[in-house]
Amino acid sequence: MPHADPGEPHKINLPEADMPREWYNIQADLPKPLSPPLDPRTGQPVDPAALARIFPEAIVAQEMTMERWVGIPEEVVERLLLFRPTPLRRARALEQALNTPARIYYKDESVSPAGSHKLNTAIAQAYYNKQAGITRIATETGAGQWGSSLALACQMFGIKLKVYMVRISFKQKPFRKLLMQTWGAECVASPSTDTACGRKVLEEMPDTPGSLGIAISEAVEDAVTTENTRYALGSVLNHVLLHQTIIGLEAQKQMAIVNRYPDVVIGCCGGGSNFAGIAFPFLRDKIHGKNVRILGVEPAACPTLTRGEFAYDFGDLSGMTPLLPMFTLGHRFVPPAVHAGGLRYHGMAPLVSRVYADGLMEATSVQQLACYEAGILWARTEGFVPAPETTHAIAAVIQEAEKAREEGREKNILFCYSGHGLLDLAGYDAYLSGKLANYELPQAEIDKALEANAGFPKLP
Repeated sequence: MPHADPGEPHKINLPEADMPREWYNIQADLPKPLSPPLDPRTGQPVDPAALARIFPEAIVAQEMTMERWVGIPEEVVERLLLFRPTPLRRARALEQALNTPARIYYKDESVSPAGSHKLNTAIAQAYYNKQAGITRIATETGAGQWGSSLALACQMFGIKLKVYMVRISFKQKPFRKLLMQTWGAECVASPSTDTACGRKVLEEMPDTPGSLGIAISEAVEDAVTTENTRYALGSVLNHVLLHQTIIGLEAQKQMAIVNRYPDVVIGCCGGGSNFAGIAFPFLRDKIHGKNVRILGVEPAACPTLTRGEFAYDFGDLSGMTPLLPMFTLGHRFVPPAVHAGGLRYHGMAPLVSRVYADGLMEATSVQQLACYEAGILWARTEGFVPAPETTHAIAAVIQEAEKAREEGREKNILFCYSGHGLLDLAGYDAYLSGKLANYELPQAEIDKALEANAGFPKLP
């Protein structure tokens, strides 16, 4: 049943000259405009000048722009060419193992030096900070892929970096911390004793596994209280998603080389960056009439899109960020300690939330045992060991391929292989040793976390 497709390569490469020189901004094509971030004190749209306290002006401009295409600076292009364009691969061995008529393509972002897609925006953000004369950056990281990517990017531009790493990931993934240190960054477990926010959380919840919301609070506090320091975020905000669209723009060119177009585009969802990166260029096609399904996949233990509320909420635990329009489980929500640390965030990117609310994409959640099962099958067929986050997308890909087999229908599946799992083998050890279990998030926990949002402005 699987297609032989003689002559179609296993990997489809683009020459360096064909790497996109512009990022795509989906705001220019949204059927409904994105609601603005609000100042929690006034309830009014945030003044861009307020954002300049934590971001360089060029980043603030990209956060607010409605231009469809944003040029990539030559200095950023030069460093992206270290690993881009990334290959588009055909998962033929998995197709054969599943005996499916579906063709499975994946954009391999694991080939970056840091091992994931996060370097796409890390390089851009480090560059804009350097251009603004910033000498130090504070940030957070979950699984450590963002922290390690920004550590490398800051090393490229001669900027100091401090990373607040979610405590449970700090313990589970020690080699990510070492990777950051190798590239010159300082990394501490969050919550830490280095900030007022961290000390308060530790006083209230001394045994907390931490969360991205807590780590963001610490990093933002660090940025606004330390001289010549700015904050950098690895997901969620518009400019981050903008930088990641290089993934989907390359994939469109590569699919065209083999005269294919995806029937479904899939990405794992935490804050939304790799999902938007692969999906937004194809969502533009969908908005303009193309027949393509877009599917986001999240952990059942942190089901922001599938069980969250579409509302204004803080992006962090302590309320140091503006109020953002997003699907949220509540900024007080602390996700359980599943191994997919990069997907353990209480909210979804406002732009991803907007397209989901408008019915332009679908979402599903997957339990961690099914994800690791999918990761093992992938490793034993395709050879590469995927990151725990990436296994969520692979689990959905397998479901789509099996459905194609049951229906006897050809289908082109494209997904973002967002990162490798070579520094996440402790999670595979726990799975193979039978130490992992599924976790069904009680509705009462979501309801309790959302109580803190009761007085926030409502979305129009």
